[in-house]
Amino acid sequence: MDLIQIPFILKLVFATHNTNKLKEVRQLIPDSFELLSLEDIGCFGEIPETGTTLEENAKIKADFVSRTYGLDCFSDDTGLLVDFLDGAPGVHSARYAGEHKNDADNRAKVLHSLKGAKDRSAHFKTVIHLNLKGDSHVFTGIVEGQITESEYGDGGFGYDPVFRPKGHDKTFGELPASIKNDIGHRGLAVGKLVDFLKNWR
Repeated sequence: MDLIQIPFILKLVFATHNTNKLKEVRQLIPDSFELLSLEDIGCFGEIPETGTTLEENAKIKADFVSRTYGLDCFSDDTGLLVDFLDGAPGVHSARYAGEHKNDADNRAKVLHSLKGAKDRSAHFKTVIHLNLKGDSHVFTGIVEGQITESEYGDGGFGYDPVFRPKGHDKTFGELPASIKNDIGHRGLAVGKLVDFLKNWR
């Protein structure tokens, strides 16, 4: 009798409460991986992000889950870095306009801060920290672009409606998810993560 081969499913926790991020990453992770959210493992509180860099914050969150729950985990931290603002909002991107973390207010503050500025260059950066079977790995994705003078499009989330990636005439808020996933900072970082996981076994 032939043995039935049961595919090995790797369970990974994505240390985020952000449903938009989770949805976006789930579209990129192959079916051979089961992606769990913080809610799936019973972690409902906010994990303090006390780092001064995106790299530090990503590590802090992944280490918290691995240490507390004993699970393989990856975490990301993403920031918008605007040249005219000396790299702000950067690590404070989610709370740029206050602790209430309102996307519309954050975008409004960036646009107001750049009012009249000729240099509107910026880049998105995503850093992923992976803890897997006792080893740690870091993956980075960066996309260059410009901050627009107004908001365009209602797709995506965060700063997407005010960021026009280099080589495109539409903002991330206007571009379809398929294109954004291909060229976007998170898509690039997750792509490196997925490539690593495929070769890990």
